[in-house]
Amino acid sequence: MSMMSGKSVLVTGANRGLGKALVEEALARDAARVYAGARQPFAHANARVVPLVMDVTDDAQIRAAADAVPSLNLLVNNAGLALRHDDLSDRALLERHFAVNFFGIFDITRALLPVLTESQGTVLNILSTASWVNLPQLPGYSVSKAAAFSLTQGLRAHLANRGVQVRAAMVGVVDTDMTQGFAGPKSSSASVAARIFDGLDRGDDEIFPDAASAQIAETWRASAFKELEKEFAAQLATGQE
Repeated sequence: MSMMSGKSVLVTGANRGLGKALVEEALARDAARVYAGARQPFAHANARVVPLVMDVTDDAQIRAAADAVPSLNLLVNNAGLALRHDDLSDRALLERHFAVNFFGIFDITRALLPVLTESQGTVLNILSTASWVNLPQLPGYSVSKAAAFSLTQGLRAHLANRGVQVRAAMVGVVDTDMTQGFAGPKSSSASVAARIFDGLDRGDDEIFPDAASAQIAETWRASAFKELEKEFAAQLATGQE
């Protein structure tokens, strides 16, 4: 049985691409309620879906969305921004990336933390293999995703004492609007969404849901960097410095 059976989930950036596929996968796994956040109003045929108007950079909309969610088991921070024609020479472009890809995660997680604490729920951040290696075609996106990965690790350590789990999907190349023009192989949104929920069911800290990211999975799990993360988190848990 999936962890989503009978549970509630909120997905940001839910009206297209991977976000839309995550909504459909949650429904397929018998989620009782799926809150679907998007910047523009939209409708869904399934009565279990509750659309929410939510720009992840808008504090008022975040607060309104949090007020509309009485209970929650899983928060999926999926909304993302990847601006092209960026060479790291324009601070404004970098700030736009951080507003969505970093502070969007931070602000929504903090807003929904009370209901996630009550349910002993899970935060899932949709990240990227570009969190580890800067993709020169999307350098600002990569920088913001690297920061978001560090944020994920920090939240994982600091929210553990509340019983809230924090996980990450390290996504490679998915066939979405963001990857238009990319000539290499792409995984479908539906297959990636299914593998993300499989990883949640297994309890993976980092989920590698497509062919490109799967090549990194075992190397990361056995790496000194992952061991250091565990060591530092254990020191926090025991009050060591």
